[in-house]
Amino acid sequence: MKRIFFSVCVFFSLLNMHAQVHDPVKWSFELKDLPSAEKEIWMTAVIEKGWHLYDMNLPENGPVSTSVSFEDLRGAELIDKPVASLPPSEVFDQAFNMQLRWYENTVIFVQKIKVTDYRKFVVSGEVEYMVCNDEMCLPPERVPFSFDRKNIKNIPEVGGAVADTSVADISDEESGRQAAHDKTSVTTVEPLPGSVRPDVADGEDVSLWAPVISELRALGDETSSAMNRSFIYIFIAGFLGGLLALLTPCVWPMIPMTVSFFLKRTKSRKKAVSDALLYGLSIIVIYLAMGLLITGIFGAGALNGLSTNAAFNIIFFLLLVFFAVSFFGAFELTLPSSWTNKMDRKADMTTGFMSLFFMAFTLVLVSFSCTGPIIGALLVEAASQGNITGPAVGMFGFALALAIPFALFAVFPNMLQNMPKSGGWLNSVKVTLGFLELALAFKFLSVADLAYGWGILDREVFIVFWIVIFVLLGFYLLGKIRFKHDSELKYVSVTRLFMSAISFAFAVYMTPGLWGAPLKAISAFTPPLSTQDFNLYDNEVQAKFDDYEIGMKYAAKVRKPVLLDFSGYGCVNCRKMEASVWTDPLVKQLIEKDFVLITLMVDNREKLPDVVEIEENGKTRILKTTGDKWSYLQRSKFGANAQPYYVILDNKGYPLSPSYAYDENISKYIRFLENGRKQYRLKTE
Repeated sequence: MKRIFFSVCVFFSLLNMHAQVHDPVKWSFELKDLPSAEKEIWMTAVIEKGWHLYDMNLPENGPVSTSVSFEDLRGAELIDKPVASLPPSEVFDQAFNMQLRWYENTVIFVQKIKVTDYRKFVVSGEVEYMVCNDEMCLPPERVPFSFDRKNIKNIPEVGGAVADTSVADISDEESGRQAAHDKTSVTTVEPLPGSVRPDVADGEDVSLWAPVISELRALGDETSSAMNRSFIYIFIAGFLGGLLALLTPCVWPMIPMTVSFFLKRTKSRKKAVSDALLYGLSIIVIYLAMGLLITGIFGAGALNGLSTNAAFNIIFFLLLVFFAVSFFGAFELTLPSSWTNKMDRKADMTTGFMSLFFMAFTLVLVSFSCTGPIIGALLVEAASQGNITGPAVGMFGFALALAIPFALFAVFPNMLQNMPKSGGWLNSVKVTLGFLELALAFKFLSVADLAYGWGILDREVFIVFWIVIFVLLGFYLLGKIRFKHDSELKYVSVTRLFMSAISFAFAVYMTPGLWGAPLKAISAFTPPLSTQDFNLYDNEVQAKFDDYEIGMKYAAKVRKPVLLDFSGYGCVNCRKMEASVWTDPLVKQLIEKDFVLITLMVDNREKLPDVVEIEENGKTRILKTTGDKWSYLQRSKFGANAQPYYVILDNKGYPLSPSYAYDENISKYIRFLENGRKQYRLKTE
């Protein structure tokens, strides 16, 4: 809830900032020129009524504390830390669920310094702060300040003479800098040449964006495994979809009819078998061509954008609901009969392979009313993975499963006698698929909801929909619910009884999720636990930072390694890792105790304050959203683009061990963390 509140506040505040720049805090800076070597820097904040400015050194996982950093400190040294002119108000903030301290109206922060060399005196830095009111929080802001020797008039006398400033040398300057570092964690900014940072501003550290691809390779890193696994996932999904399509009333009756045709077409059984094999190959070619066509139309960049684009995900949601309603029998999805007739004539007019090819095309058209929704769901899922070859891989798996029985029964025709006869059970399979497609539809609505922060489909709402869907499926299988094309169910078969029991059991399994249970079996589909309004489960791991630079700055301050997590709202495997691996007690302890966790959502659709134009691989690209920025960071710095992607960094942004992709092996992940922790300690000792 804390992260959600903060994210929503920042989101709405950014929308407000586009319309009107609003800064409820006015800062002024003054160097109090006292008659001694000790001076005072007064940082005065005048706060608008209704707003509050947070105090320094607040607890972790809360709002951004007010802090002062000194970027340049010459001819002076700091004395202690900044002190506020009045005590803060202490209030328990329900939004952040912690005791907080803040100031209202006016507050002055005083930093004492001691001048060691009046001729070289330069002090510059910035104040970082965050303000909130009862309705929103504004993003953290930074205000710079600077002073030099022109601001000093009172130079103390030593033994009746003006102090000799010539004795101050470079060692004094260095000692002053060291003192500043010890007391306030000075940020020394040294921009590196050739930095890839897309939005670098003056005075910011760009070295954190420097590429480390060669360093990762030197550590034995491999980043292609996650991509390979995603292809396997898409292929398996396609293959299972093809098996389900076989059980529909449009395809199942076609198997014995088509195989018998081949066996009767020629007197030679060998020729009949070869024709059936070519027929199956034609089915694969046709569906594979469809997958390649989808890829060619959209391209790699567009497919990646589909994963979180609100319009496309809502279209996917409506499309799957449309398919589900079709499976329930409200209407039939049919292609124009002229297409089928034309393919039939082509099959009759041609011979050889082309004849078989047109027969296969006829099957594809005739069975579209049943296979169309399954293909649509498959292509939607493959496209949402963002891989350019995903639709082709998925369609290959689908076609392979669809073609196997035609070839198998042609080789072993006696098996046709043992096939179950067509009947009402085929329509039941079709309706069952309709329920499954309806459940899958909510996944795409959830992705759009998460990426844009609408908050309309939180985790418990999603689970409620799934519970209702699978309870209704259970009643349907028991014959308590009937659709238009269903035949009367005189008795419940053993198969239906077991399937309904599984459906009801699944609904019962999901029920504890309404109170925050992790539900590891469906974690890939449900929204993350952080969206749960009422959560009794406290074993989840949440990142303290969702900004790379802020998190790295904090890690350097507390001297801990960084666990950088590239994730996504639409990332199925990310949710699996969070629910199956991060909830392990030892993993949770290691992450929270020994690392600073930074999670970067590559599909975050929050608009950047300014559109950024970068050069990548010889092409100009436009970064418009926060997700674009983090995706570019992953590609340019680490040479990877799959999620989840974990890498352990030192405080300068360099890897300490090989990266880690999707793998639910808890022991392996623990070794990954322990190795990174060990290398950090060796490097910093």
